[in-house]
Amino acid sequence: MDWGTELWDQFEVLERHTQWGLDLLDRYVKFVKERTEVEQAYAKQLRSLVKKYLPKRPTKDDPESKFSQQQSFVQLLQEVNDFAGQRELVAENLSVRVCLELAKYSQEMKQERKMHFQEGRRAQQQLENGFKQLESSKRKFERDCREAEKATQTAERLDQDINATKADVEKAKQQAHLRSHMAEESKNEYAAQLQRFNRDQAHFYFSQMPQIFDKLQDMDERRTTRLGTGYGLLSGAELQVVPIIAKCLEGMKVAADAVDAKNDSQVLIELHKSGFARPSDVEFEDFSQPMNRAPSDSSLGTPSDGRPEVRGTGRSRAKRWPFSKKNKPRPPSLSPLGGPPSSVLPNGPPSPRSGLDPLAILSEISKSVKPRLASFRSLRGGRGAVVTEDFSHLPPEQQRKRLQQQLEERNRELQKEVDQREALKKMKDVYEKTPQMGDPASLEPQITETLRNIERLKLEVQKYEAWLAEAESRVLSNRGDSLNRHTRPPDPPASAPPDSSSNSNSGSQENKESSSEEPPSEDGQDTPIYTEFDEDFEEPTSPIGQCVAIYHFEGSSEGTISMAEGEDLSLMEEDKGDGWTRVRRKQGGEGYVPTSYLRVMLN
Repeated sequence: MDWGTELWDQFEVLERHTQWGLDLLDRYVKFVKERTEVEQAYAKQLRSLVKKYLPKRPTKDDPESKFSQQQSFVQLLQEVNDFAGQRELVAENLSVRVCLELAKYSQEMKQERKMHFQEGRRAQQQLENGFKQLESSKRKFERDCREAEKATQTAERLDQDINATKADVEKAKQQAHLRSHMAEESKNEYAAQLQRFNRDQAHFYFSQMPQIFDKLQDMDERRTTRLGTGYGLLSGAELQVVPIIAKCLEGMKVAADAVDAKNDSQVLIELHKSGFARPSDVEFEDFSQPMNRAPSDSSLGTPSDGRPEVRGTGRSRAKRWPFSKKNKPRPPSLSPLGGPPSSVLPNGPPSPRSGLDPLAILSEISKSVKPRLASFRSLRGGRGAVVTEDFSHLPPEQQRKRLQQQLEERNRELQKEVDQREALKKMKDVYEKTPQMGDPASLEPQITETLRNIERLKLEVQKYEAWLAEAESRVLSNRGDSLNRHTRPPDPPASAPPDSSSNSNSGSQENKESSSEEPPSEDGQDTPIYTEFDEDFEEPTSPIGQCVAIYHFEGSSEGTISMAEGEDLSLMEEDKGDGWTRVRRKQGGEGYVPTSYLRVMLN
C-alpha cells in the first residue's frame, strides 16, 4: 500500500498531512527544549541548596566532621550534588541529541517536502497546459469542420441554382475544398494533441505523481520514525542516568545507616577529654568553732606582727571549672614542666595580706607581676590564649593526642625525605657510571638539602617523643590517682601565695622596680601570671602531716619551693583557703606549693 496508488488524487490531503507532521516535529523539539530548561533549573537549585548546607570550614579544621552524623549529612549532600549532576547530564543529552538534531532534521524535511511538492505542482502545470492545448485544437477542429460543412452546402446550392454563373459555382467549390482541407488538418492536429495529452496524463497519474507521492510517503515515514526515536531519547536519557541515580539514592541510604550514636559519643569523648583528675571533696569549714590549733607566726593566715587576720566571709569554694561560665577565667592546665597556677580566681577568698575585695587584689597583684612561661595556659584556653609548640595549653589528654599526631606527621615526612635521599643516591651512582646521562655534582645540593631536612626532622621527632612520653606519664598518673582515691584531685588553685605583712612594703618596692624594668604583657587578661614571694620563713616547726607530690612543680618565685612528681614531703602548714600549702623537703628547705599538686595525709 502506497500513496502513489491509493491516494493518487489526494494531492492537497498529502500536502496538509506532511505539513502537520513537520509541525508536530517542531512542537516536540520545542517541548524538549523547555524540558531541558526545567532540568537545568532543577539541577542549579539543587547545587545551590547543597552549597548552602555544606560546611564552610575545611574538613581537617572542622572538629564536627569527626561525628558520624555530620559525615553522613555531608555524604548525603554530596549524593544530592551528584544527583543534580545527573539531571544536568539529562538536560545536556536532550539538548544535543533531541533539540539540536531534530531541529536540524526538521529543516531538512521541510526542504525535501518543498522540493517534492514543487515537482508535483510543476507536473500538474504541465498537464494543465497540455489539456489547454488539447482543448484549443479541439475547438479549432470543431470550427473548421463547421466552416467546411457550410462551404460545402454553399457550393451545392450554387451548383443547383440555374441563375448562378459557372464562375461562382467554381469559386464556391474551391472554397468548400479549402475548408475541408483545413478541417482535415485541424482534425489531424487535434488527434495528435489528444494522443500527446493522453500520454502525458497517463505519465502524470501512473508514473510521475505516484513517484512524487511515494517520495513524500517515504519522507513522512522517515520523519515519523525519527520522531519516534526522539520520543525514545526522552526516556533513554532518563534510563541512562537511572543506575547512577540509584547509586546516589543507595549512597544516601548508606549515609543514613552510617549514623552511629555510640561512635559519636566516643568521638566527643576523644575530642574533648581533658585527662584531668576529678576535683576532690570539698572540706567542711566550721565557722562556729574557733581553730583548735593556733597557727604559727609564719602561716599564711597570720600576719608577721602576730595579730590574727580576719578572713572575708566569702570563703573559697572548690573550683568546678567544667560548669563555669565562659566569661570567667579558667583554671590552669598542668604543663609538662609543672609550675604555679596560671591565673587568679575571681571567686577566691581575699588574700591574707589585705582585706580588699578580689578586684582590688587583682589590681594590686597585676602591678607587681612578671609574665610567666607561655606553656602555663588555662585549662580550656581562651580567645587570647598562647598556643605553644608542645601543646601544653591543652588539657593532658588532648595534649597527648596532638603530640601523637605531630609525631606521626614528622615520621611520615622523615620517611619521605629518607626515600628521596635513597633515590638521589641511586641517581648519582647512575650518573657516575654513565656520565653522558648527567653530572653527578648537580645532585649534591639536593642531597645536602635532603640530609639537612632529615637531621631537622630527627630532632623534631626526638623532641615530640620526649613531650609525648611526659604527657603520657602525666595522663597515666592522673588515671592512677583517680583509681586510688576514687576521685580525681582538684584543679590547681588560681590564687597566688601571699607575702607576709612584715615584708609587704619591701616586696611592693621590688615589684614596682621589676614592673618598671619589664614591660607588662600585652594580653593582660589571658596571659598567666604569678606573684613574687619575699617572705622569710621562721624557724622550722614540727610537721603536722605527710604529703606526696602528684605533679612536678618548679618553684621559680620567692616563697615557693620546687618538687618532683612522686616526692615525699613533710606538711608544715595546711591550706588556709588560698590554694597554697607549706611543705618541707627531706633534703631541706621549706616553701609553698599548690595544694592541688599534693596528696595530703595529716598526723
